[in-house]
Amino acid sequence: MEWVETTGKTVEEAKSIALDRLGVADEDAEFEILEEPKPGLFGRVRGEARVRARVKPKSPRAKNDRRDRGRRREGAPREEGSNERSGDNRSPRQKPQKQEKKMTDNTDRPRRERPEGPPADPAEVAAQAEKFLLGLASALGASATTNSVIDGDDIEVHLNGNDLGLLVGPRGSTLQAVQDITRVVAQRRMGDHDTRLRIDVGGYRAKRKEALGRFVNQVADDVVSTGTARALEAMPSSDRKIVHDALNGRTDIATHSEGEDPNRRVVITPAAANEG
Repeated sequence: MEWVETTGKTVEEAKSIALDRLGVADEDAEFEILEEPKPGLFGRVRGEARVRARVKPKSPRAKNDRRDRGRRREGAPREEGSNERSGDNRSPRQKPQKQEKKMTDNTDRPRRERPEGPPADPAEVAAQAEKFLLGLASALGASATTNSVIDGDDIEVHLNGNDLGLLVGPRGSTLQAVQDITRVVAQRRMGDHDTRLRIDVGGYRAKRKEALGRFVNQVADDVVSTGTARALEAMPSSDRKIVHDALNGRTDIATHSEGEDPNRRVVITPAAANEG
């Protein structure tokens, strides 16, 4: 996963900007604090906060390690506890031994998943996602087709057809839920932790990106002409990323995010105000 480096007046502001660029929530990212603002005179601070962030890698090894450590803990302490409790000639070890064998059998089963095998084929992940989406559309009584665009580990699956509005929802809220469920089906069940899967229904994301890009550039022009900052409506992280990307090449304005999800919003400021 690639790292992004951001700056801000505080560490929290730099982290927030990084989350917007990555398009993920705080719990799905990891950070490295490279530099913190230094205290100055009269309570002021000097310099900026600088952090690095990336999408948190999801490795299955930690789960196996916990299982292995769990098996080790289930072994020795039970035998020691049995000796300490044995105050007569009855066989106190017999019951713990049966329970230990049962637990060992259960923890052996996940080995069949072979989580440390070769990485999943992105084409196979896309195929599983397409199969699930077609079944979902069929369950709604809609006729649909799918196609996928694969660029390395980035996968975008498109579900196309009529009467798919229910899978989009207001401002794409249902689409986000459909994407999360599809990721579970197509990635986690396959032990895939490398690909990045995105779902689009009826071309909604492409249309939303184009419309939002035009709108925020108009707002930016207004900010430049009036010299007054403008705060946009609250948006999910995916839309905030579109805003930042759409305005990234402009030198006459700057963007940052304020507030907490789900009320977090992008603020567009004149470049001169940002420098001050």
